[in-house]
Amino acid sequence: MTARHSSALPLAVTSGEPAGIGPEITIKAWHATRREGPPFFFLGDPVQLSQAAARMGLATEISVIARAEEAAAVFQKSLPVLPEKLAVPSVPGSPDPHNANAVLSSIRRAVALVRGHEAAAVVTNPIHKGVLYEAGFRHPGHTEYLAELAGGGQRPVMMLACRELRVVPVTIHLSLANAVKALKQTEIVACGEIAARALRTDFGIADPVLAVAGLNPHAGEAGHLGREEIDVIAPAVAELRAKGIRVKGPAPADTLFHPRARASADAVLCMYHDQALIPLKTIDFDGGVNVTLGLPFVRTSPDHGTAFDIAGTGKANADSLIASLRMGAAMAAQRATHAAG
Repeated sequence: MTARHSSALPLAVTSGEPAGIGPEITIKAWHATRREGPPFFFLGDPVQLSQAAARMGLATEISVIARAEEAAAVFQKSLPVLPEKLAVPSVPGSPDPHNANAVLSSIRRAVALVRGHEAAAVVTNPIHKGVLYEAGFRHPGHTEYLAELAGGGQRPVMMLACRELRVVPVTIHLSLANAVKALKQTEIVACGEIAARALRTDFGIADPVLAVAGLNPHAGEAGHLGREEIDVIAPAVAELRAKGIRVKGPAPADTLFHPRARASADAVLCMYHDQALIPLKTIDFDGGVNVTLGLPFVRTSPDHGTAFDIAGTGKANADSLIASLRMGAAMAAQRATHAAG
């Protein structure tokens, strides 16, 4: 770290898909946080942002800045924007591949600013992968692209977090049948190690506890309902313990998410996508945050998509973006403290 403390730096908020709800929730988030912070700046088109504010009837002063460090000084009275001009005007609900390069440039610049100690964390607005694919984007999503930008063979791990629960899916965007085939001891161990390290460095938990979910009903019922717990998951739990990580399981997934169980662990390793996301979204649908662990910079994101069906209407809920900003700032400050101490 440089002499400047990350907690004093603004957050870099990417444009996301300009035809989605990103501009609207960014404006709403600024109105909600401009007095108490954390300060942030938007990497996008200031004209588009002004138009979105006008559609919503929200009086919003836009300040075009030349450098990230200017954001904090103007944040209370205006929304700072580091310009990233769109190739063509954006129409809410109608994504245009011509704007894909501006979307990707926004992400690249945000990462460069954080890695250059000019911003505290990257907070990404939702993207639309289909439009990016048309423009030649070759990554499954944000996470893989960010890992490439990080360099050095970084292994990214997805965490979903809200006030009451943190979950880490070991397999993510796979069919259930393919997720079972892809479930390996090495993957569980890698996710567990990265999650435990992040809980210490980014969340300030000195001795974190991980709960590990089983795959099958009743965690396999001693092999009668499936052997994955015996052959794959339990050996991974033993290996994590041998590495000095406090871990328990595998436990039946249907017993891991009630209040007492949530209080007994700092995060839950889940075996597939919906096993992780259903409980989190049930507990806090609007406040969930997508966190990428294992990168040399902090990245958070709202736990929702572009919502083209309501883009331009002003109906979008900004709570997840606000939670992402606050969590990103807190994680950056904690990471800086951990590195210094």
